[in-house]
Amino acid sequence: MSSSPPSPPLPDPSPTTGEGRPARPSGWRRFGVLDLVRLGLLVLGLLFVLTGVLPTAVAVDSVARVSPLLLFLTAVIVLAELARRDGLFDVIATRVAILGRGNYALLFALCLAFASLTTALFNLDTTAVLLTPVLLALAARAGIAALPLAMTTVWTANTASLLLPVSNLTNLLAMDRAGLSTHEFAARMWAPQLAAIAVTALFLWFGYWRRGARGARRYEVPSPTPVGDRPLLWAAATACLLFAVGVLAGAPVELVATVAAALLVVAHVLRDRAALTSTLIPWRLLVFVTGLFLVVPALNELGLAALLAPFAGEGAGSALRVAAVGAALGNLVNNLPAYTAVEAVLPAGEPGLVLALLIGTNVGVLVTPWASLATLLWLESCRRHGVRIAPVRFALLGGGLAVVATGAAVAALPAGG
Repeated sequence: MSSSPPSPPLPDPSPTTGEGRPARPSGWRRFGVLDLVRLGLLVLGLLFVLTGVLPTAVAVDSVARVSPLLLFLTAVIVLAELARRDGLFDVIATRVAILGRGNYALLFALCLAFASLTTALFNLDTTAVLLTPVLLALAARAGIAALPLAMTTVWTANTASLLLPVSNLTNLLAMDRAGLSTHEFAARMWAPQLAAIAVTALFLWFGYWRRGARGARRYEVPSPTPVGDRPLLWAAATACLLFAVGVLAGAPVELVATVAAALLVVAHVLRDRAALTSTLIPWRLLVFVTGLFLVVPALNELGLAALLAPFAGEGAGSALRVAAVGAALGNLVNNLPAYTAVEAVLPAGEPGLVLALLIGTNVGVLVTPWASLATLLWLESCRRHGVRIAPVRFALLGGGLAVVATGAAVAALPAGG
């Protein structure tokens, strides 16, 4: 499938300005179908509150729970987007390819490590939104088949999102529900994370990276990436390092992300104010997450919790059963509402079941493109770069990886959760 050279990028049908940048559409034309779905979800949630389906007290508690997540999400995306604009990801990706010295096996290990680290520290959406186009552009420069790199980003974005609370929004919810600190969370999840990445590496290599799949023996080593504004590059590196250190030190992630993002914003005020536009604010994600935290509790009030309760009990095989239910529901709808729906029926005082559910909704959502927002964002980036994804092969290989990686990660959970 990946033996043929990558297809040229698809032309962008949107109008452009005189400087070659896409012109910004006005009015409702700037809203796509997914945007309207997100807005509709929020409106539906508000209607549930206004009609009394969702009690006001429950709605207030749900929004209060999600508020720190929204602050973190906004700050970390601003940080990551400005760092990308400053060339930090391009410099690192090019250095990774240079370190590979034309050897595909070494490049594979380096790309897997780079994507895993990006996912763990900045969350899976950063890997999908920012790292995917960087690696696809690098593929064109170095004559590397694009599909192996593309699949590395999407699979790693999901399966490498277990280690730290910042790696995935669901992790923050799970840490809160299980009553764990950042260090306690990482101590319980490092073994499941290693198991999930190991299985992902095997599926990636034999599915996309081995010689018979990639269709080339060696790749052309690219030249170093030219650096534009070096002070901004250093500011981006410093802000990202500060963020990583703060997270590992156990500081509140929303506070650390806000401080790091503010540092980089100040640097841009001084050197590149043009980068500070309203498009940095991820309003689509904010609307989507807020809507979910109103709609899912309302559905629980309407009987969803009663339907899920029989699958969430204790006993032999309960952890694997909960993970399987989370993965199946996540592939049907989306991993975030799947997590919140199943979490609501888990017995209190069982952190092991919460973490098993987390594994299912993080690692097991690889079959359908809508199962995680990161996969949808990745798919759009692939479309823009002309990388064609065969749906059946994507679902079959993703399903196999989901089953094996979820089982391995649940088995690696420490006794007592």
